Amino acid sequence: IAEHHEDKPFSADESVLVYIADAISGGRPGARHENVEDYIKRMDDIEKIATSFEGVEKAFAVQAGREVRVIVTPERIPDDELPKLVHDIAERISKEVMVPGAVKITAIRETRYSESTMTTP
Repeated sequence: IAEHHEDKPFSADESVLVYIADAISGGRPGARHENVEDYIKRMDDIEKIATSFEGVEKAFAVQAGREVRVIVTPERIPDDELPKLVHDIAERISKEVMVPGAVKITAIRETRYSESTMTTP
């Protein structure tokens, strides 16, 4: 452990490999830690991007921004337009927000119908 933090000279080839692997792993955004303000801003930015699209009623970023659930207005977005909407949201998020890993976008379009029976005496 001391060697991969450069507290001691490397004693074996494996020590160098562990040092390199640790450096690569730690270089990823958010790998070591992320402050709360950055986390909240990223989640908020993702939700704002998703809700900026026409027909999107609400958006919820979950799992640290790795998944976004988008609720659309069924009267404004037909089923056949959902794939393009999801693609466009994903593309814009990938361009504007730094998220470690892939982001899954799920669109929810729900229409409900109900009817009550007449009461019988």
